[in-house]
Amino acid sequence: MGKCKVKVKGIVTNGSEYLMLKKWYDDRIGEPYQWEFPEGITEFGESPDHAVERVVSEATGITAAPRKPLYTWQYMLGDVSYIGICYLLYTSAEEIVISEEYTESIWINRLELCNYITDPKMMADIERAEL
Repeated sequence: MGKCKVKVKGIVTNGSEYLMLKKWYDDRIGEPYQWEFPEGITEFGESPDHAVERVVSEATGITAAPRKPLYTWQYMLGDVSYIGICYLLYTSAEEIVISEEYTESIWINRLELCNYITDPKMMADIERAEL
């Protein structure tokens, strides 16, 4: 019997800027450091809305309020099905204290997203969500 996990991703905005975090993945891949939005797995019994607030806070040290879900995605990894919900969150915080999971943070404008996001499926999702 397979398992199902719910992932959340938080696109955090402060005014007209969006928060990106750089994460190290693996030296065996072409780009071991990749820019992304904070994401994580919901805990048992936790709502996705609460989970995305927690994930963003743990990754950045800031409080951000979810405004709306932007898009969803799904993939399989072994016998586990992952369902993802991407949220738009707002914050007035400017200073970020990133967790050990990440190596850098940057605030960028909407037009710069395509310079940091290398996954064409994610860019297509963002375009459809009219971010």
